[in-house]
Amino acid sequence: MQSPCLREVSQACLCTHGGCCPSPFFSLSPDPLHKVSKSRNTSADCRRDFAAVTASSIFPDTQFTNHESLPSLQQSLTEFTKAYPQYFDTYQIDQIRAKEYYQLSLSNHTCLDYFGIGLFSYNQLHKQESSPSHLRPSLPSQNLDIPFFSVSYKTGNLKTQLLHGGQESGLESAMKKRIMDFLNISENDYVYDYESEAVEAMIRTSEKRGARVLSAEFSWPRLRINSEKLRKMVVSKGKKKKQRGLFVFPLHSRMTGARYPYLWMRIAQENDWHILIDACALGPKDMDSFGLSLVRPDFLICSFYQIFGENPSGFGCLFVKKSTVPILVDNTSSGMVSLLPAKKQLWLTDEFSSCETEPEQTSKSKQEKVAATNTFSGPMSIEMRQSGKLEQGEISEVRRAEADSIQQKNANTNGGGGSEIECRGLDQVDSLGLTMISRRGRCLINWLVNALMKLQHPNTEGNALVKIYGPKIRFDRGPALAFNVFDWKREKIEPVLVQKLADRENISLSYGSLHHIWFSDKYQKEKDNVLEKTDREAKSKSDNNRKDKANLGITVVTASLGYLANFEDVYRLWAFVAQFLDADFVEKARWRYTALDQKTIEV
Repeated sequence: MQSPCLREVSQACLCTHGGCCPSPFFSLSPDPLHKVSKSRNTSADCRRDFAAVTASSIFPDTQFTNHESLPSLQQSLTEFTKAYPQYFDTYQIDQIRAKEYYQLSLSNHTCLDYFGIGLFSYNQLHKQESSPSHLRPSLPSQNLDIPFFSVSYKTGNLKTQLLHGGQESGLESAMKKRIMDFLNISENDYVYDYESEAVEAMIRTSEKRGARVLSAEFSWPRLRINSEKLRKMVVSKGKKKKQRGLFVFPLHSRMTGARYPYLWMRIAQENDWHILIDACALGPKDMDSFGLSLVRPDFLICSFYQIFGENPSGFGCLFVKKSTVPILVDNTSSGMVSLLPAKKQLWLTDEFSSCETEPEQTSKSKQEKVAATNTFSGPMSIEMRQSGKLEQGEISEVRRAEADSIQQKNANTNGGGGSEIECRGLDQVDSLGLTMISRRGRCLINWLVNALMKLQHPNTEGNALVKIYGPKIRFDRGPALAFNVFDWKREKIEPVLVQKLADRENISLSYGSLHHIWFSDKYQKEKDNVLEKTDREAKSKSDNNRKDKANLGITVVTASLGYLANFEDVYRLWAFVAQFLDADFVEKARWRYTALDQKTIEV
């Protein structure tokens, strides 16, 4: 029987073309076959209608060859809302953005480089007394003077930590409870730990222990999973089964926005694989449609950051199914972190706030000094930490004593009941719900995809300015986009240069590499032109474990639409990319930058 949460999501996706999204669990449903078929047909019709509306209503039969010929923001918004009238139903998100994240408008900043889920709001930190309407808040600084918490890396035994627990401060306890409530994860089924290591770090650790790493391949040009090859890797040969290892499954791509069929998790479980769900690229309420009780993965990882558009520092979370903990290998790891309270506990209840009485006696930790720059795409990377910018286990004696004091006082004042923490960012997402957030993201990302594909170099034989990798216009695509910009000679403009030029216009993008791309015989001629050496080459040589083909990939520009993104954000990105239709745009940008005595961009 379907859980109430999953049933609600399945019903929502069948309402109107402004509904949620088709449930990925139809193929796993125990309902009669004719009911499943009816649901599939209705969902398929919904997707086709959405794609047809997008293609016929947004710049139909139009190609833009000059950036100065683009329609204005207001004209584009009018056409956008005609095509997607359901966008008006998401006005509450605009209200939250204006009230709680007003720094975005004041700084005219478009943030398209955030992955994860925001914990707090900007206004939550910068509460201001009521003032006359003519007194506008001043432009915020790029760095927050008082972050909500800082992160300290520590070394410990993960298995022991999960089995027996450890010293947990009141802040960590309150944060754990709030996050598990937000993700609808029961403490009876899963244990939780703060982890900073990403999947890549887990893979490197496994390789050092002699594990064999296999990766799914993605078929060119649509970059869909090569099902035949993946099935051969996952399905056991012969009747005798044995424990196969760890099957790492991202629910959808954080780069291309592609969603992957959940059926692969069922196939892996049936063949005795342990399942690790990578939920780092999920939308803020997508876990509501995941159906955790149906899949019951052994591990689940996700990530959180502090404040959207202002403070990208944060942490990763690792959830382990209790029945899986005993099989873990005893190993000392440096991937765990501690959350340290900031000097002002503005977000905690009065009892918890009163626990901290000592003034700050040391400078902010290096983690706190990380600037919330326009090109920051997530929490501090492992490489930054290992390069000496933040030493593992670094924590001052004053901070250590402060954390221990708060933990002890919290235990005395709360009687074991624990403190409550106000994560206004999570509260806002809970109030909006999955349907509204998904509807908004679907409209914005598909408009952006369609608009970018309308850009074409002048006086050429249909040379497109932009190449999009992965899904194009799709009802059920995720709110992430991977693309590249090409000049009129069909030569790729380096993604890092595109990112830097966007940053100068206050648009934050990111870039990365697509790997494990498979070319059929039909596309072998394209292979040499498409694939290129990537940054993985250096890592491969040092590890001496990866095959040469793992170094080949496609470096791309990436944009991720958070739930707070609005139409102006996607329009600004479109208008920026359109400037590359001018063959001299890059040279003009370099000249302007040099004329202002700025550092020249390296091309």
